[in-house]
Amino acid sequence: MGYFLWGLVTDFFTYETTKSVVVKSWSVGIINRIVQLLIITYFVGWVFIHEKAYQLTDSNVESSVMTKVKGFGYIGTLYQNRVMDVADYVSPPQGSGMFCIITKLIVTENQFQGRCAETEDKLKCSTDKDCYKHLGTNLSNGVITGACLKNSNKSSGMCEIEGWCPSENDAINTEPMDVKNFTIFIKNSVRFPLFDVTRGNFPSTMTPDLIKKCIYHPEKAPLCPIFRVGDVLNYTKQNVTELLRKGGEIGINIEWKCNLDLNIEYCMPKYSFTRLDAPFAKNAVSKGYNFRFAKYFKTENGTEFRTLHKAFAIRFDVMVTGQAGKFNTVPTLINLVAAFTSIGLGTVLCDVILLNFLKGADQYKAKKFEQVSEVQIETSVTQSLGSQLSLKPGIKSSYDSGALSLNTYDQPI
Repeated sequence: MGYFLWGLVTDFFTYETTKSVVVKSWSVGIINRIVQLLIITYFVGWVFIHEKAYQLTDSNVESSVMTKVKGFGYIGTLYQNRVMDVADYVSPPQGSGMFCIITKLIVTENQFQGRCAETEDKLKCSTDKDCYKHLGTNLSNGVITGACLKNSNKSSGMCEIEGWCPSENDAINTEPMDVKNFTIFIKNSVRFPLFDVTRGNFPSTMTPDLIKKCIYHPEKAPLCPIFRVGDVLNYTKQNVTELLRKGGEIGINIEWKCNLDLNIEYCMPKYSFTRLDAPFAKNAVSKGYNFRFAKYFKTENGTEFRTLHKAFAIRFDVMVTGQAGKFNTVPTLINLVAAFTSIGLGTVLCDVILLNFLKGADQYKAKKFEQVSEVQIETSVTQSLGSQLSLKPGIKSSYDSGALSLNTYDQPI
């Protein structure tokens, strides 16, 4: 037991130091240099050139967006074909980064407070009992009273509601307004607070005459801030006809990637377009995008009535993302240290090969790992300075660094 405890103590109070072994092997040497070359290429090409890891970056972009839509179109309703301008089809009218262009309207005019028959097919009834089961639900256009209203010559009817009458009938099929030639003007300014840099999405060379004539194109006019609605819908690669009929949500992304080591004029936006509600486009429920709004009036005697609109619209969300970078000493030093440290992976891989896959692995292990006790150190000190430990032929000892040179060609591979 005493020897065991003494062994634990002596093993604990030990010190390990690195011993260099020079292995003269073509195969291992080539692998080592290839791995080192790949690591250096990765850090130089990807980390420093592509990712610009030598820069201090700021992704906390402060942004302001203003939009304006222009165009005229015809929209079909139950009673007439209306000419629509911006005030009619854009909602909300503030010109913010989120706005809707109405493409189709279902209008229910002259609604007064009262009781009337529902128009939804799911509220058909034969007796009052058929309506009782819908009490308290939100399936109708009003509060269900529980009465079944039907003509005397018919066996079925519709449940009665209390609310705005006549009830809305959204099964009416109307043609959507053609909005493909409408234009969207986007004014965007961004600020990177870390560097106190402010930029706008107009190039300094753009004149008033030029901005009136240009239309955005990803290759011919990538910096024009005026977008044709039809082009934006086509860029999303969606069914434009279905979008006009059912509505949808379109994202316009403005991406700023600014290298502040270059001239500030090179800091310009890049636009991309996507359909945000694409996961629901093929669903059986909740397709497209629609909402309701009403316009209220009063008769001469003060009775209130309204005109209800169910609007199918294309909703546009202008989203701004950005990142600016500039040279800084701290990230440069951090990534340089990481690069030099990673080069050592080549040594790790070569050690795995030498210790496990070469036929001379035992000899390499014997030279790489060596245990030295205090007794051996004291013995070696008393020896003559000219004497050396016996080495096998082909093994050379360095007098200044303690490195061993091992010729692996003496060992079969």
